[in-house]
Amino acid sequence: MVAPPTVLIIDLGTSGPKVSVFDFELRLIASAFREVPLVFDGERGVEQRPSDWILGIEAAIDAIACDHRDALARVKVMNVTSQWSGTVALSRSGEPLMNAINWMDSRGAPDAARLTDGLIKVDGYGLIPTLQWIRITGGAPTRSGKDPISHILFLKRERPAIYEKTSVFLEPKDYLNFHLTGRAAASFDSITLHWLTDNREIGNIRYSTELISKSGIDPEKLPELVPVNSILGTVRAEVASRFGIPADAVVVSGTPDLHSGAVGSGGVRDFDPHLYIGTSAWIICHVPFKKADLFHNIASIPSGIPGRYLMVNEQQTAGASLQFLKNRILFPANGVSRERAPEDAYSRMDALAETVPAGSEGLYYFPWLNGERSPSDASHLRGGFVNLSLRHEQKHLIRAVMEGVALNLRWLKEHTESFCGRDFESIRFIGGGARSSVWGRILADTLGIPIEQMKDPLTANSKGAAALALVATGEMSMEEIGSRIEVARVFEPGADQAVYERKFGAYLDYLKRNESWFREQNAGS
Repeated sequence: MVAPPTVLIIDLGTSGPKVSVFDFELRLIASAFREVPLVFDGERGVEQRPSDWILGIEAAIDAIACDHRDALARVKVMNVTSQWSGTVALSRSGEPLMNAINWMDSRGAPDAARLTDGLIKVDGYGLIPTLQWIRITGGAPTRSGKDPISHILFLKRERPAIYEKTSVFLEPKDYLNFHLTGRAAASFDSITLHWLTDNREIGNIRYSTELISKSGIDPEKLPELVPVNSILGTVRAEVASRFGIPADAVVVSGTPDLHSGAVGSGGVRDFDPHLYIGTSAWIICHVPFKKADLFHNIASIPSGIPGRYLMVNEQQTAGASLQFLKNRILFPANGVSRERAPEDAYSRMDALAETVPAGSEGLYYFPWLNGERSPSDASHLRGGFVNLSLRHEQKHLIRAVMEGVALNLRWLKEHTESFCGRDFESIRFIGGGARSSVWGRILADTLGIPIEQMKDPLTANSKGAAALALVATGEMSMEEIGSRIEVARVFEPGADQAVYERKFGAYLDYLKRNESWFREQNAGS
């Protein structure tokens, strides 16, 4: 009996790459993750080394090969999903000219401000030029400078030698595809945050010569465009040999993590929302229209499903807040005790949080460690604990972080529902945060709707990418995907809703009272 073929997925998150192998029924065969560091350049610069990505992927492949070499030998199709809104400057010989600029990098803020400046301003945006961007793309360069268009203009302004030597600027996903196939191309979904494509016809997306000219970016430095979820090419022979996969395996065009997560949550129908908590967080769903809410940084853009739009937004730091608490406060490597975080640190933190009553005994946490992106594009905001007293302990800090992220998501939920023109009846929960039952209950009580914890929530992005790969190769229909994604548990809103309703009011009041203070303190951010 011939063994069935498999799908190989690379999921490049901010914390590092995860490589997974699935069968054609979307059952996970094997998975391995390798962590890679962030590189900070001053207050606003955030980078990663592309070589770390490649080495991490190869190490993950080697780990899988230890027990599942046969599954790798049966790979028929590969797909990449990755962190979005990053920039890799590639030389003419195909090598990165510098570190990749990460999605949290805001050094291009002055350039974004110039592109969206005007005499008549609304919330800092020049009304007339911004409406021109929205008319064509469905959105506009965010004034935080965290979009690729701003990354590229920052390099043109501050690193002209690198800009001139660059043959093509690629998103992280598209750089990995270049490594796999040798083809430097972007898909209609991954190119969106360059804000240089005409997205008015979902079936005919193309570069806008008007916007490229307005941006000042040289058009020859932009990648070739390919359709969403299309076959990009065959894996390069040297990559196939290194990975231990067949030389005729095909590579799909791939998709950003927001897009693959939407599919991997099972929410493939319009207005089926899902909530993701990883390094960042979002509440998104597919929608049947092109629309933008500039003032809350929410827009519908080309989706990972051909011919569809996806409502997108992003809360800047969510799971990153819990990671910050673990690594910088509870178990700092250079701390007094030098105690290393245990392998089960998050499950221990979860258990401690469960012992604290709703409301964290008056302690508040604001998760704006790197500013905010949605529902307020405010890079000047900063996070922290407020109303801290002598009675508070570690357990209160942990629960307050979970509650603070949930309250911020409540703020985001109100604006996403307004965008969609309807209230959500329930929401699917995926990402690393979805492993936490206490966080699921906090979210149900804070958002006031049932939270559906999806089975294997950490694999949602990879599973979504695998499903899309099978659709691209004709092995699965889009309609089948929803039935293959299972709900593990549902958290219903309970008696603590009233506590979080009061806390949410105080949360927004704190923001309103202190936003100008944060702006003054972090004027250069």
